[in-house]
Amino acid sequence: MSNVHILGIAGTFMGGVAALARELGHDVSGSDQAIYPPMSTQLETLGIRLDPGYRADSVPPDTSEVVVGNALSRGNPAVEAVLDAGQRYISGAQWLSEQVLPGRDTLAVAGTHGKTTTTTILAWLLEAAGQAPGFLIGGVAEDFGVSARLGQGRPFVVEADEYDTAFFDKRSKFVHYRPLVAILNNLEYDHADIFPDVAAIQRQFHHLVRTVPARGRLIVNGEDARLAEVLAMGCWTPVERFGFDPSLEWHAELLSADGSAFVVHHRGARVGEVHWSLLGRHNVLNGLAALAAAQAVGVVLADVLPALARFRSVKRRLEVIGTAAGVTLYDDFAHHPTAIATTLEGLRAKVGTARIVVAMEPRSNSMRLGAHAEALAPSLALADAVVFLHRPGLEWDAAAVIEAVRGEAVAAPDTDALLARLQSVVQPGDHVVFMSNGGFDAAPQRFLAQLRV
Repeated sequence: MSNVHILGIAGTFMGGVAALARELGHDVSGSDQAIYPPMSTQLETLGIRLDPGYRADSVPPDTSEVVVGNALSRGNPAVEAVLDAGQRYISGAQWLSEQVLPGRDTLAVAGTHGKTTTTTILAWLLEAAGQAPGFLIGGVAEDFGVSARLGQGRPFVVEADEYDTAFFDKRSKFVHYRPLVAILNNLEYDHADIFPDVAAIQRQFHHLVRTVPARGRLIVNGEDARLAEVLAMGCWTPVERFGFDPSLEWHAELLSADGSAFVVHHRGARVGEVHWSLLGRHNVLNGLAALAAAQAVGVVLADVLPALARFRSVKRRLEVIGTAAGVTLYDDFAHHPTAIATTLEGLRAKVGTARIVVAMEPRSNSMRLGAHAEALAPSLALADAVVFLHRPGLEWDAAAVIEAVRGEAVAAPDTDALLARLQSVVQPGDHVVFMSNGGFDAAPQRFLAQLRV
């Protein structure tokens, strides 16, 4: 048994790598400076040793292999110690490509938005079809209880991130996976810390397209102009497009405005109906893409459509965490203006005229750098009140965003102040959505406890 130490282990991707390494029989440990649920819970359940912070002695000297997450850079004490000691190191994406994916039919889910949900839906469909897939999902799937597993079947479903791989490999993670089937959900500007513009991201998506074989399949959002431009750069694989347009190979017909029911059509023929708990047009597209990918590897859709009625999605995707004092609380991972807008659209369609209150932690690198500052206020148009957590380090003027928000909006300097402000704003019957791609200092759970007092 080899000893594997993972730097950045609490990230959603690296936590999945840790779970897979543990399942392969490795002795796994890891370090991170931000360890919080649900990933911390998963790792602890698996018996993986967690070391808080990054120090020169974080990596044990007898470690066989160090897997380095993309959040770590030169100058990090643990990284510098690994390099100085001459220890073997590898990126998480390359480790996955070498240790797990050989001999598997890899299905990769790429896109600016919806990767985690779509990956989870696809894994669930393959499971319902009896294919026992392996998977690595950027979150803990409610129906599986874990974010990653090897699986006994041939398919392996991976959330394919366009973010860079590691400090020593600046290619996007997804170029390592060489999928048989690739879903391209959408493409917008994000990751302002590594991509100067949309064209740079399109180039990376083109590199992914180059790796999909002619016997494979590309499942592409047919209503995304930027993805059409990616395909125009070169494509050697059969393409099936999806969307709401009946001219596309796959299209959805809404039966319910909130996206909880829709009809699936393939090449003009009615496949069947989906009735599920997910909300929003964006989730309809996620489901449609997953269904198309499942069929590409031999799944009979009529056999698995009923399984979507039991699908419970993934933690922190408009997850209801509780109700108290007549107030319903949700935890959501949305951190890009488009994801914020589509999430609120789905919730608004469900709750009608009830008040929606958003508590937001602008935490992603793009958010912190101000890349989405102009689009943030319009994305919150369906909220009745917004409280921003404006920590030190935000490189944009919160006052301008607050002024542009349609509803009531304020900023709080820390989580305690944010919760106090929420307490004064929230009314019985409200729906309160906490939005962050980080731990948010456990704000949703703390506010729920406050309401129950």
